[in-house]
Amino acid sequence: MIEEQGVVVAVEAEAVWVETLRASTCGACQARAGCGHRLINEQQSGQRARLRVPVPARHTYQVGDGVRLGLPEKALMHGALLVYGLPLLLLFIGALLGSSVPVTRFDASAVGGIAGLLTGFGINRFLSRRPAYSSSFQPRVLAVLHHNNCQNVTIRSAP
Repeated sequence: MIEEQGVVVAVEAEAVWVETLRASTCGACQARAGCGHRLINEQQSGQRARLRVPVPARHTYQVGDGVRLGLPEKALMHGALLVYGLPLLLLFIGALLGSSVPVTRFDASAVGGIAGLLTGFGINRFLSRRPAYSSSFQPRVLAVLHHNNCQNVTIRSAP
């Protein structure tokens, strides 16, 4: 489970907006001296990101509540495979099918590859608009941290 802490900045009927602080993870990496990602993370470290997190209606949240968000690794890997792998796979399949077409006026493999790539993008767009499908890729509130006068912190678990 990938976890991140944030603060509720807005409350809607079925969701909350959570603001998180981006932290750089390059301090623990063995290859930090020669990595290009380190430079990007240094530029973006400390920036705030806002996420819309769906929540059950039975829970009440207030602006200023500290929350711990979680996203299963399986959802992250599955999403990355769909976003990157599916269009790439369809690009290769389209190029192979296009190369088997006996056309001499233009390169049918290029046309087939582009058609496969665009088909992959279209499938991803269709899948991302389905509410049941996209909800499995949304972060969830794992715990709510109530700050009482910024002195003591109590934890209330959320499903």
